Amino acid sequence: MNIARYAGVRLTVGVVQTAAVMGCVFVVASALPGDAAVAIAADDPDPERIAALRQNLGLDRPLLTQLGDWAGGLLQGDLGTSAGSGRPVTAILADALGPTVTLAVLAMALTVPAAIAIGVMAATHRGRRVDRTITGTTVALYAAPEFAVAIVLISVFAVGLGWFPPTAVGAGDSLLDQPELLVLPVIVLMVRPVCSLSRLVRASMATTLDSEYIEHSLRLGISTRRVIWRHALPGSLTPATQHVARIADWMLGGVVIVEAVFAIGGLGEVLVDAVSSRDLPLLMGVVCLFAVITVVVNTVADIVAYLLNPAAGDAL
Repeated sequence: MNIARYAGVRLTVGVVQTAAVMGCVFVVASALPGDAAVAIAADDPDPERIAALRQNLGLDRPLLTQLGDWAGGLLQGDLGTSAGSGRPVTAILADALGPTVTLAVLAMALTVPAAIAIGVMAATHRGRRVDRTITGTTVALYAAPEFAVAIVLISVFAVGLGWFPPTAVGAGDSLLDQPELLVLPVIVLMVRPVCSLSRLVRASMATTLDSEYIEHSLRLGISTRRVIWRHALPGSLTPATQHVARIADWMLGGVVIVEAVFAIGGLGEVLVDAVSSRDLPLLMGVVCLFAVITVVVNTVADIVAYLLNPAAGDAL
């Protein structure tokens, strides 16, 4: 299978998956008790006022009609209008996208090299104290939930030592102008991905180092460093490449918790507000954005993995 056909198949599957996710989210969100009209009229829950609000917001129409109208707008690039604020959903997402992307990109940029370095170190010291220490530490940290890690870091480095701000409350629009606000959130986002990716690199690297061509390279007198970084590592990165895509998916979910703990206004905060206010257009917009990002990231990872190992496409 050539690369163009493989990419086309992956993109088609991704579009179907996105549509299925959006349908499921719409059905589940519609089944929740209350709606945007009830949330808006919380201070004056008069049935007539709620009915009028529901009519103005179009919530009195059949669910399939609402879903069809939203999907039709989506095809034209229109995600609708927030039921709570009256602002276009695209404008709300654009305002909130900056902090989320900043956190995710910084965390990912630091996670990949850190995990590879740790995994290679563990693999090249298999069975020794270094390997056992790394394995034990990564297992323990991976088991810790994000909010617990965040609370510990805030308690020690923000409250105890005073090195970093505990939250981003009162910060300006650009987090990059205040890098001290990013240190603790980025570390929290990195902990579990570094643990999982480093263990995968270690396992794949250990298998590669035991292969015949690596042993033959060493017998030829090639330096150990060159064999590890130029020959063994590239052949160990195929499963790690696809796992990086899963890490990106995880960060989209993990950033919701991190933004809540550190009071960073991003997509996570928008998602929480949309659910609590039953703002269906805003919720659908956030989920659609997350789904598209997930599909794109996974498709790119699959294509890279295919380029590294073309035999992977034969399974389709």
